[in-house]
Amino acid sequence: MTTLTHQERFKTLKGVFDEFTNRNLFELQSHGIVDELVSPVKVGKESNVFLASKGKGKVIVKIYRIQNCDFKRMYSYIGQDPRYEYLKKKRRDIILAWVQREYKNLLRAEEAQVAVPQALGRNQNIIVETLIGKELPAPALKDTYPAKPAQFLNLVLAEMRKLYQAGLIHGDLSAFNILNWQERPYLIDFSQATLVKTPNAEQLLERDIRNVLQFFRKVGVVEVNADVEKIKQKIKNE
Repeated sequence: MTTLTHQERFKTLKGVFDEFTNRNLFELQSHGIVDELVSPVKVGKESNVFLASKGKGKVIVKIYRIQNCDFKRMYSYIGQDPRYEYLKKKRRDIILAWVQREYKNLLRAEEAQVAVPQALGRNQNIIVETLIGKELPAPALKDTYPAKPAQFLNLVLAEMRKLYQAGLIHGDLSAFNILNWQERPYLIDFSQATLVKTPNAEQLLERDIRNVLQFFRKVGVVEVNADVEKIKQKIKNE
């Protein structure tokens, strides 16, 4: 029986499995962090997400595309993060710093007991995380509405508050990257998350709040004139 490589099985995914990525993936496999890619899950702006096997279970593998990432957009975000003030405008350096930042953000959020995937490992442009779900990834909030939306909203705000107390703002929160797993919210996609002391932190926090409220307004549990400032102060614990 012929065993197909991941390049052959996912041959339509151009720009993903270059030599650099193959080598990084092999190293993660050699260290037992992941076994084999199983199926594509999502194609994002800069990355491809895969379901992968690890032992008898499943994990998530996120691979950033070095060749066709919008590194200028990345730099507009990461360049304001005090942790990356040293960065020069070089494509590869920016992309790899972006991946490192997402991994660090996940570790920090997990330490603060925010409901997020556990970061299992990173190598250059690849991040491995625990799977939120059973055999398949849990659905995004936009695809599976909660049975008790008002209660779910309070849980989301509680996670945002924990994240803020850990010194982070998600920066790109919406119904697309909040998972609904067994009627509990899990926050994912932390590449744009930044420190609360970043110059544009207040703007990003307000945007997160407005995006979340927009969804819950649609399901009828948020008034049109909901007080964003009041919610922001609650998240900041002021």
